[in-house]
Amino acid sequence: MQTSSAVFPTKAIASIKRSGVLDLYRGLAVLLMMVFHFCWDLGSFGFIEFSIRDPFWVYFRSLILTLFFTAIGWSAYVALTKQEINKSLSLKSTLSAFIKRDLKLLLSASAISLATYLAVPDQWIYFGILHFIFIASLISRPFVRWPVSSALFGITIVGIYHLTDWLAFPNLFYHLIDIFHLPHKTLDIVFPFPWIGVVFIGPLLGYWKWHTYALPKHWLMNSLAFMGRHALVIYLLHQIVLFAFVAALKTLVSVFL
Repeated sequence: MQTSSAVFPTKAIASIKRSGVLDLYRGLAVLLMMVFHFCWDLGSFGFIEFSIRDPFWVYFRSLILTLFFTAIGWSAYVALTKQEINKSLSLKSTLSAFIKRDLKLLLSASAISLATYLAVPDQWIYFGILHFIFIASLISRPFVRWPVSSALFGITIVGIYHLTDWLAFPNLFYHLIDIFHLPHKTLDIVFPFPWIGVVFIGPLLGYWKWHTYALPKHWLMNSLAFMGRHALVIYLLHQIVLFAFVAALKTLVSVFL
């Protein structure tokens, strides 16, 4: 399905410039991620029982990834519509914005890998959420111009993954980590399937023009939108703060109790 001027109404220009709804959507993912990691830290220090294999946390993590990954395709669609509507924006300027974003992701993912390698070399993160977002952004971007077809393709991938074993590749992961001498256990990993399919579904949210809705005036909504606007910075720093807080709390409990 080709894009046309009918898909991008003139009244949507202002909201496309910076969508509060998209920021809120991404901010919700950030908040849930912080809850997940906070519980992880509490479990690591013995405050609660926490197992990443528990069905509740498996689905909770899947929800977080779904929000993050659909936002990839959605935001790419919004950037495309911005360029389509505002003819003063050249293709060169749009590509420049994508390149800057991709460079930030690449550097951030590299920083995560380096930091975890220095801290826990036997569990360092070599393909976590930021690594996946970087690769998935490059793969899915050419398809956002056809959001319905992209979504159908994404749904097909997700369906095939869950209904068959065609995309399971049970031995491929271990074969690759042996080839590249990577640790068998890592602090975070995102497998390509079914998640690349979720990314392809994202542009459909933009096609439905969810980003054009006005954000309700409420402190909670504004707070989530703020977190969404600064998602990358929060992602890079939040675990340092949370881990330090729980570690300090553990020290206080040990001293006074």
